Amino acid sequence: MRTRVRGWRWRKNPLRRRSDVVEAWTALVVAVLLLVAVPLAGAVAGRWAHDEAQTAAEQQRAERHRVQAEVVGRVPESLPSADGVRERTYRVTVRWTPAGEKPRTAEARVPEGTHKGDVVDVWFDARGRSVPAPPGATAVWQHTLTMGVCGAGGTAAMVLLGHVVVRRVAMRHRLTEWDREWARTEPEWTRRRPA
Repeated sequence: MRTRVRGWRWRKNPLRRRSDVVEAWTALVVAVLLLVAVPLAGAVAGRWAHDEAQTAAEQQRAERHRVQAEVVGRVPESLPSADGVRERTYRVTVRWTPAGEKPRTAEARVPEGTHKGDVVDVWFDARGRSVPAPPGATAVWQHTLTMGVCGAGGTAAMVLLGHVVVRRVAMRHRLTEWDREWARTEPEWTRRRPA
């Protein structure tokens, strides 16, 4: 029959070792860190990531412009795609007419399923190169959430790894203390003389 005594590491008793006290304090610190530091680290990482992503998105919106262009080039045959896979895009020739200017053509990426003659939204940078659309609010929040979860997870992993290291060191010290005590006690129990 086994009985567990709660909090025995905190109470004064002759069986308590210094390593037991260290382990008890470590468990308390780990609990506090998991409840306070991990969510705080996730929130800080998420906040930082949101600010960075928002700044990058605003910068891309300022550097890029969208035009509605007609697909004039040959579009490759569309291949079947699996569900959950990112939408494929193809480079084709498109034509558009800026206000008050003559028509322009360029190579741009268009989504799969686009046909010759379709009008699509295409993004260009200041040099006229086809670029992806700037990230929207959803992409910014996805990045924020991902970085927040990664920050919290990384912090939790470090705390738990530190706890494992402290427990192993405490166990090693505990076994060393028990060996010393047994070396002093064993001759009394076995009636053997120490060497």
